[in-house]
Amino acid sequence: MSDSTTSSAPTAPAAAPKASIVIPVFNEEGLLQTAVHDLVVRLASELPDVTYEVIITENGSSDKTLELAYELERKYPGVVRVLHSPEPNYGKALRRGILEARGTYVLCDEIDLCDVGFHARALGLLEADQCDMVIGSKAHRDAQDQRPVFRRAGTAVINGLFRVLLDFKGTDTHGLKGFHRERLLPVVSRCIEDKDLFASELVIRAERDAYRIVEVPIVIAEKRPPSINLMKRVPRVLRGLAKLTWAIRVRGR
Repeated sequence: MSDSTTSSAPTAPAAAPKASIVIPVFNEEGLLQTAVHDLVVRLASELPDVTYEVIITENGSSDKTLELAYELERKYPGVVRVLHSPEPNYGKALRRGILEARGTYVLCDEIDLCDVGFHARALGLLEADQCDMVIGSKAHRDAQDQRPVFRRAGTAVINGLFRVLLDFKGTDTHGLKGFHRERLLPVVSRCIEDKDLFASELVIRAERDAYRIVEVPIVIAEKRPPSINLMKRVPRVLRGLAKLTWAIRVRGR
């Protein structure tokens, strides 16, 4: 990126920001800088009255992701913040970002989405106190899921398992979400999954605890192949689902 973009960096807010945008990243050297720069520019343009921080929670990357993340932190001081964890672990990285967030509201994002439209809708609903959590659903009847067929099928299968095994009533759990941080921290602290299913467990537990949840449809397209081989995740997901089902349905925790 040229030096001309540096001068457009927003200044750091003096107080705690209204929103913390938490983005776990793993081996994203090809997408990270462009995605975060575009996110910062769009936030300044489309949500000029919202103070925010972007938390890049890097975990165990073997490429230049961490180095590039620190470059972004230096380029956008007080706005971009980097957390580094040595273990490749999406759930643990996301949990850490939530716990260390400074904003009143947490917006969980993905580096290949950076959906400012969702952030605007979620903040509108949360600030109006119409809900405690907003889910950006890929499986909503009005969503436009443009990912490959096998990715859409995977979402349908895992959500079906959540419904059968855990009485999940919604349409999606993984990906974009926003919530009132202080209200949801007790749920975060009760989550037992710290890998692939942490994000899903957070939503499922919030639903079971009668938090007010609103789903909004999103438009999603794959910008690059997944950074983690999906087939390798299947055994971990199934083990995590068994653990979660035992804890919630059998032990009542």
